[in-house]
Amino acid sequence: MGKLQSKFRKRSERYRSSQGEKADNTFDSQVVQYEPAHQGSINTVTNLSPDLCVSGGSDQAVVVYDWKQGRMCQSFQGHNREVTKVLCYPGSTWIFSASRDKTVLMWDLNQGDEQIQEFCGHELVVNGLAISPDGRKLCTGSRDNWMCLWDIESAKCEQRHNISRNLVTHVCWVPGSSSIVQTSEDKTIRVWDSRTFQVTNTFPAKQYIQTHCDVSPNGNYLVSSSNGFGGQGCEATLWDLRQPGCKVVEYRGHLQTTACCMFLPTPPGGTARVATSSHDSSIKIWDQNTAVCLGTLCLDGAGPLVSLAPSDSTTLLCASFNTGIHHIQVDQGSNQTQGSGAGSGGTTGLDIKVLARF
Repeated sequence: MGKLQSKFRKRSERYRSSQGEKADNTFDSQVVQYEPAHQGSINTVTNLSPDLCVSGGSDQAVVVYDWKQGRMCQSFQGHNREVTKVLCYPGSTWIFSASRDKTVLMWDLNQGDEQIQEFCGHELVVNGLAISPDGRKLCTGSRDNWMCLWDIESAKCEQRHNISRNLVTHVCWVPGSSSIVQTSEDKTIRVWDSRTFQVTNTFPAKQYIQTHCDVSPNGNYLVSSSNGFGGQGCEATLWDLRQPGCKVVEYRGHLQTTACCMFLPTPPGGTARVATSSHDSSIKIWDQNTAVCLGTLCLDGAGPLVSLAPSDSTTLLCASFNTGIHHIQVDQGSNQTQGSGAGSGGTTGLDIKVLARF
């Protein structure tokens, strides 16, 4: 780890030097710059524990980072193409990573830096990862039109299903159920029964590619996001999973592709919220039920913001193409937010600011 940490430290010093003027002009002067987790763009970030996140990107590494202390804990090297998705099993030290090298690798933070399992069988980039609530099954989806269900212990593929033009963009397992939800480049959302591995419901096709999805903790709602340009098709949509295909509200306001959408933990005594991030370098937080924009944070120069990882009702991590991972704080407060400002006004406005980058 000594050589690896030294390499990241030197990279961090170069990064600070090259980004200094830009940081002064674009970001709050109080933003802390830690050693970068990656070299190059970051495609995905998720939480492993209250203090640790896991991320992956174009440098092919899977990195475990203590974002509270600002230090890298582990860098897993095993993929030979960029990492597209990372996923952790709650309450464990298991980490799963998908890649453009067509494989999914399994790691354990407590078992050294070697992969403990490899899932091979897809023919194109793997974009979807989901773990069953009991931690026994892994569902993967790819641009090769295949959805696969694996036994985690043996790494054997138990079920496969191919649907023409189903270029999978994301996969979620519905909490406490046997249902799996996936989005696709064919603009369709599908719900699968993991027991039969058949599609049980198909939502009405949207006008644009569906880029991402998330399921609410109670399993009642799904939020999906769309690609687009010029403000057209750049929305996120809330669906009622109890009435498949029933659209509740749409969250509109991004100017380019909405790349990620997540349910946020509800603050004590507060309203349910949804967060979205976009290729327009902005993050928006919405009232889940009314679709009112409660706040916007613009990270000029950060490039596409493609992945979000909420830790609690006030903390959010965001992965970017150009400026690493951002530790973002969300507070109830005035209507002034960094960047473009809140979209709703009055007491509903949120203060959203970057505390650190790494």
